[in-house]
Amino acid sequence: MAAASSHDENVQAYYGRVQEYYGHVLQRTSDITTKACSGARRPPPHVLAAIKRVHQEVNDRYYGCGLTIPHVLEGLTVLDLGCGAGRDCYVLSQLVGPQGHVIGVDMTQEQLDVACKHLEFHKQQFGFGNVEFKKGFIEDLAAAGIASESVDLIVSNCVVNLSPDKESVLREAFRVLKWGGEMYFSDVYSDRRVPKELLLDPVMHGACLSGALYCNDFLRLARKTGFTDPRLDETHRLTLGNPNMEALVGHVAFSSSTYRLWKLRGLESDCEDYGQALLLSYFLTADYTPGCGIPRH
Repeated sequence: MAAASSHDENVQAYYGRVQEYYGHVLQRTSDITTKACSGARRPPPHVLAAIKRVHQEVNDRYYGCGLTIPHVLEGLTVLDLGCGAGRDCYVLSQLVGPQGHVIGVDMTQEQLDVACKHLEFHKQQFGFGNVEFKKGFIEDLAAAGIASESVDLIVSNCVVNLSPDKESVLREAFRVLKWGGEMYFSDVYSDRRVPKELLLDPVMHGACLSGALYCNDFLRLARKTGFTDPRLDETHRLTLGNPNMEALVGHVAFSSSTYRLWKLRGLESDCEDYGQALLLSYFLTADYTPGCGIPRH
């Protein structure tokens, strides 16, 4: 019992550091002290137009590292893990349309307060209301009221790295997805395991660096939790732009990567190659490493 209690206390302290950083330290995007949360490519015109219709306070508190807006969204039920102040939720709201539904889950009350404050604004702006926000942990979506096989699409933007139990995040994602559904998400990954002592640095952790999964550990976890064939959609190496943090991480390289995970029966772990796959080199550097997905320089 003592060991279990100690574990629970450590997890609560872990959550507390994240909530303090995102609830109080960060007040706007410009407060971020590294370039780790600036990895997204320029959104396509229809997404840019949707972003412009989102309330400025919500946009000001956006901390994503990628673009998690897939194509063909109309009518879908979408779940955003770690929705923060709701930027992606309100963008997705416009794209799924009045027949769709968007659910945002986050554990930080201050972020949810901003998201919920502007529900009526966006309902008036879009001509319909199809967004709801829930306070909860992405490791336990059942406690947040998300039923099994209830969502078509899960998105997440630079959040899974902050979790102390990433296996539970993926296992819960698999549970709530309908068969044929997809998890489409961006996050920060490392080319080797990050030293555990860096987790105690609140800025390194809040900046999505010290909690980053070693990319091959992520692939193993994805397959273990049911996502048999993870697909790398886009990746590029991150430059931190902060000499102090660069000294702390040493030789660890980080990438902002977008993966696609499907909940499909009978999916094999590797594809047979009939020459049907095309690798778009302009998304990757010449020294791209297949499998891990992190450019080396």
